[in-house]
Amino acid sequence: MEFANRERMYGQEEYYWGTEPNEMAKKTVELAPETESGVTAIDIGAGEGRDAVFFAEHGWSVYALEVSPNGLLKAERLAEQRGESIQTIEADANDATLPETVDVVYSAGAIQYIRPENRERQFDHFKQKTASVGVHALFAFVDHPDVPTAPDWTENEYFYARGELMEYYQDWNVIEFEEVIFDDESSGESHQHAAEILFVRKPN
Repeated sequence: MEFANRERMYGQEEYYWGTEPNEMAKKTVELAPETESGVTAIDIGAGEGRDAVFFAEHGWSVYALEVSPNGLLKAERLAEQRGESIQTIEADANDATLPETVDVVYSAGAIQYIRPENRERQFDHFKQKTASVGVHALFAFVDHPDVPTAPDWTENEYFYARGELMEYYQDWNVIEFEEVIFDDESSGESHQHAAEILFVRKPN
């Protein structure tokens, strides 16, 4: 999605993606480590904040990282409506740095914006800034021979090769891996996407 289109979409009163968490966020809560000081998480590409606020509702300390100022404003508004607090960071995933060591790195539908030449560096940084037994929960759009490129795919989005996401985590413990093909109408036109969903845990 182009920046201007995203700003226009997130600038509307209604929440484009809704305000309830997706199933991936719920699974992340189930897999998160138990810590004496509480869980610290970052949602990379937090959009309008539905998943970040959901994490905050579970008592987590949450950073919502998003390139869209309008998205972050809506995330803050949603948190306030729910009586929760999140810390927002306006940043591009291509050069974003984590503000502190976290227990959970979560990204659902944003890491395709990380350009291929930046991926190894960024994933290494995310891994280094994750505490022992911390969890990464990641959703990546992949190039699949049976799935045409979606009509709303833009020049600043980059497919992952099938299996590429797993390669960045060969030294971590895989909790769950799934390849999915699903229907979507996000552009107003019916189409399909292929994606991989990966849950991994950092060794102790």
